[in-house]
Amino acid sequence: MKTLTTQDRQQLILDTALVLFYNSGYFNTSVHDIQHAADVSIGSIYHHFGNKQGIARALYHDLAARMTDAVFRIMEENTGLYQRGRAFVDHLFAMAETAPAAMHYILYARHREFMPGEKSICSSKPFERVQQMIGQAMDQGEIRKLNPAIASATLFGGAIRLIHLRLDGVLESPLPGYAAETWQCAWRCVALP
Repeated sequence: MKTLTTQDRQQLILDTALVLFYNSGYFNTSVHDIQHAADVSIGSIYHHFGNKQGIARALYHDLAARMTDAVFRIMEENTGLYQRGRAFVDHLFAMAETAPAAMHYILYARHREFMPGEKSICSSKPFERVQQMIGQAMDQGEIRKLNPAIASATLFGGAIRLIHLRLDGVLESPLPGYAAETWQCAWRCVALP
Protein backbone atom coordinates (compact mmCIF):
# COMPACT_ATOMS: atom_id res chain seq x y z
CA MET A 1 0.00 0.00 0.00
CA LYS A 2 1.31 3.42 -0.97
CA THR A 3 2.29 5.78 1.84
CA LEU A 4 0.44 9.07 1.58
CA THR A 5 2.30 12.35 1.50
CA THR A 6 1.24 15.00 3.99
CA GLN A 7 -0.53 16.90 1.22
CA ASP A 8 -2.31 13.75 -0.01
CA ARG A 9 -3.40 12.91 3.55
CA GLN A 10 -4.76 16.42 4.08
CA GLN A 11 -6.67 16.26 0.79
CA LEU A 12 -8.03 12.83 1.67
CA ILE A 13 -9.32 14.20 4.98
CA LEU A 14 -10.92 17.19 3.22
CA ASP A 15 -12.49 15.04 0.50
CA THR A 16 -13.83 12.60 3.08
CA ALA A 17 -15.21 15.39 5.25
CA LEU A 18 -16.91 16.92 2.22
CA VAL A 19 -18.73 13.67 1.43
CA LEU A 20 -19.76 13.20 5.07
CA PHE A 21 -20.91 16.81 5.42
CA TYR A 22 -22.91 16.36 2.20
CA ASN A 23 -24.50 13.07 3.29
CA SER A 24 -25.01 13.73 7.00
CA GLY A 25 -24.55 17.46 7.51
CA TYR A 26 -21.81 19.29 9.34
CA PHE A 27 -23.39 19.02 12.78
CA ASN A 28 -24.14 15.29 12.39
CA THR A 29 -20.55 14.46 11.40
CA SER A 30 -17.89 13.94 14.06
CA VAL A 31 -14.12 14.02 13.79
CA HIS A 32 -14.20 10.29 14.52
CA ASP A 33 -16.58 9.75 11.58
CA ILE A 34 -14.09 11.54 9.31
CA GLN A 35 -11.16 9.63 10.79
CA HIS A 36 -12.88 6.29 10.31
CA ALA A 37 -14.08 6.99 6.74
CA ALA A 38 -10.68 8.39 5.66
CA ASP A 39 -8.83 5.56 7.42
CA VAL A 40 -6.32 7.96 8.96
CA SER A 41 -5.21 8.42 12.53
CA ILE A 42 -7.16 10.79 14.74
CA GLY A 43 -3.82 12.42 15.55
CA SER A 44 -3.24 13.34 11.91
CA ILE A 45 -6.60 15.10 11.78
CA TYR A 46 -5.87 17.09 14.92
CA HIS A 47 -2.30 17.77 13.79
CA HIS A 48 -3.32 19.14 10.37
CA PHE A 49 -6.64 20.81 11.18
CA GLY A 50 -7.00 21.15 14.94
CA ASN A 51 -10.66 20.14 15.05
CA LYS A 52 -13.77 19.72 12.92
CA GLN A 53 -14.15 23.48 12.58
CA GLY A 54 -10.58 23.59 11.23
CA ILE A 55 -11.49 20.95 8.66
CA ALA A 56 -14.58 22.94 7.64
CA ARG A 57 -12.52 26.12 7.35
CA ALA A 58 -9.82 24.40 5.27
CA LEU A 59 -12.51 22.86 3.04
CA TYR A 60 -14.15 26.28 2.58
CA HIS A 61 -10.82 27.84 1.59
CA ASP A 62 -9.95 24.91 -0.69
CA LEU A 63 -13.25 25.18 -2.59
CA ALA A 64 -13.02 28.99 -2.74
CA ALA A 65 -9.49 28.68 -4.17
CA ARG A 66 -10.69 26.22 -6.82
CA MET A 67 -13.53 28.57 -7.73
CA THR A 68 -11.10 31.52 -7.87
CA ASP A 69 -8.84 29.57 -10.23
CA ALA A 70 -11.84 28.81 -12.43
CA VAL A 71 -12.89 32.48 -12.53
CA PHE A 72 -9.38 33.60 -13.50
CA ARG A 73 -9.20 30.89 -16.18
CA ILE A 74 -12.58 31.99 -17.54
CA MET A 75 -11.41 35.59 -17.64
CA GLU A 76 -8.22 34.66 -19.50
CA GLU A 77 -9.99 32.47 -22.05
CA ASN A 78 -12.92 34.81 -22.78
CA THR A 79 -13.42 38.49 -23.50
CA GLY A 80 -16.28 40.69 -22.41
CA LEU A 81 -18.90 40.02 -19.78
CA TYR A 82 -21.24 38.24 -22.18
CA GLN A 83 -18.74 35.46 -22.95
CA ARG A 84 -17.23 35.39 -19.44
CA GLY A 85 -20.62 35.28 -17.75
CA ARG A 86 -21.83 32.47 -20.00
CA ALA A 87 -18.62 30.54 -19.31
CA PHE A 88 -19.13 31.06 -15.56
CA VAL A 89 -22.68 29.70 -15.77
CA ASP A 90 -21.36 26.74 -17.77
CA HIS A 91 -18.72 26.15 -15.09
CA LEU A 92 -21.24 26.32 -12.23
CA PHE A 93 -23.61 23.95 -14.01
CA ALA A 94 -20.82 21.50 -14.82
CA MET A 95 -19.57 21.63 -11.24
CA ALA A 96 -23.07 20.92 -9.92
CA GLU A 97 -23.20 17.82 -12.13
CA THR A 98 -19.66 16.51 -11.54
CA ALA A 99 -19.09 17.64 -7.94
CA PRO A 100 -22.50 17.93 -6.29
CA ALA A 101 -21.06 17.59 -2.77
CA ALA A 102 -18.74 20.55 -3.36
CA MET A 103 -21.51 22.65 -4.87
CA HIS A 104 -23.80 21.71 -2.01
CA TYR A 105 -21.17 22.79 0.52
CA ILE A 106 -20.65 26.09 -1.30
CA LEU A 107 -24.36 26.92 -1.61
CA TYR A 108 -26.13 25.24 1.29
CA ALA A 109 -23.75 25.13 4.22
CA ARG A 110 -24.38 27.84 6.77
CA HIS A 111 -20.70 28.60 7.04
CA ARG A 112 -21.08 31.33 9.63
CA GLU A 113 -22.78 28.93 12.05
CA PHE A 114 -19.64 26.82 12.37
CA MET A 115 -17.01 29.27 11.12
CA PRO A 116 -17.76 32.58 12.79
CA GLY A 117 -15.62 35.34 11.41
CA GLU A 118 -15.44 33.88 7.90
CA LYS A 119 -16.96 35.85 5.06
CA SER A 120 -20.09 34.58 3.42
CA ILE A 121 -19.22 32.49 0.36
CA CYS A 122 -20.83 35.20 -1.77
CA SER A 123 -18.28 37.65 -0.33
CA SER A 124 -15.33 35.36 -1.01
CA LYS A 125 -12.64 36.09 -3.57
CA PRO A 126 -14.18 34.36 -6.62
CA PHE A 127 -17.49 36.12 -6.20
CA GLU A 128 -15.75 39.44 -5.51
CA ARG A 129 -13.92 38.96 -8.82
CA VAL A 130 -17.20 38.32 -10.62
CA GLN A 131 -18.54 41.57 -9.12
CA GLN A 132 -15.45 43.41 -10.42
CA MET A 133 -16.01 41.87 -13.85
CA ILE A 134 -19.57 43.23 -13.82
CA GLY A 135 -18.37 46.68 -12.70
CA GLN A 136 -15.86 46.77 -15.55
CA ALA A 137 -18.59 45.84 -18.03
CA MET A 138 -20.70 48.74 -16.77
CA ASP A 139 -17.75 51.15 -16.99
CA GLN A 140 -17.02 50.00 -20.54
CA GLY A 141 -20.66 50.36 -21.60
CA GLU A 142 -21.19 46.65 -22.23
CA ILE A 143 -24.21 46.56 -19.91
CA ARG A 144 -26.38 49.25 -18.42
CA LYS A 145 -25.48 50.93 -15.14
CA LEU A 146 -27.03 49.11 -12.19
CA ASN A 147 -26.18 48.51 -8.57
CA PRO A 148 -23.43 45.85 -8.90
CA ALA A 149 -25.15 43.54 -6.37
CA ILE A 150 -28.39 43.73 -8.34
CA ALA A 151 -26.59 43.14 -11.63
CA SER A 152 -24.77 40.13 -10.16
CA ALA A 153 -27.96 38.65 -8.69
CA THR A 154 -29.73 39.23 -12.00
CA LEU A 155 -26.99 37.61 -14.07
CA PHE A 156 -26.29 34.60 -11.85
CA GLY A 157 -29.21 34.28 -9.43
CA GLY A 158 -31.31 32.26 -11.87
CA ALA A 159 -28.43 29.87 -12.54
CA ILE A 160 -27.83 29.40 -8.82
CA ARG A 161 -31.53 28.75 -8.24
CA LEU A 162 -31.48 26.09 -10.97
CA ILE A 163 -28.49 24.50 -9.24
CA HIS A 164 -30.51 24.39 -6.01
CA LEU A 165 -33.38 22.73 -7.87
CA ARG A 166 -31.03 20.16 -9.41
CA LEU A 167 -29.33 19.38 -6.10
CA ASP A 168 -32.77 19.02 -4.47
CA GLY A 169 -33.84 16.55 -7.17
CA VAL A 170 -36.55 18.82 -8.61
CA LEU A 171 -34.85 19.11 -12.01
CA GLU A 172 -34.23 15.68 -13.45
CA SER A 173 -32.35 16.79 -16.57
CA PRO A 174 -28.66 17.73 -16.37
CA LEU A 175 -28.08 21.46 -15.93
CA PRO A 176 -25.91 22.07 -19.02
CA GLY A 177 -29.06 21.64 -21.11
CA TYR A 178 -30.48 24.76 -19.43
CA ALA A 179 -27.38 26.94 -19.81
CA ALA A 180 -28.12 28.76 -23.06
CA GLU A 181 -31.68 29.71 -22.13
CA THR A 182 -30.71 30.65 -18.58
CA TRP A 183 -27.93 32.93 -19.80
CA GLN A 184 -30.07 34.54 -22.50
CA CYS A 185 -32.79 35.40 -19.98
CA ALA A 186 -30.28 36.82 -17.52
CA TRP A 187 -28.42 38.81 -20.18
CA ARG A 188 -31.59 40.47 -21.47
CA CYS A 189 -32.13 41.97 -18.01
CA VAL A 190 -28.80 43.84 -18.01
CA ALA A 191 -28.22 44.45 -21.72
CA LEU A 192 -28.20 47.98 -23.04
CA PRO A 193 -31.56 49.03 -24.53
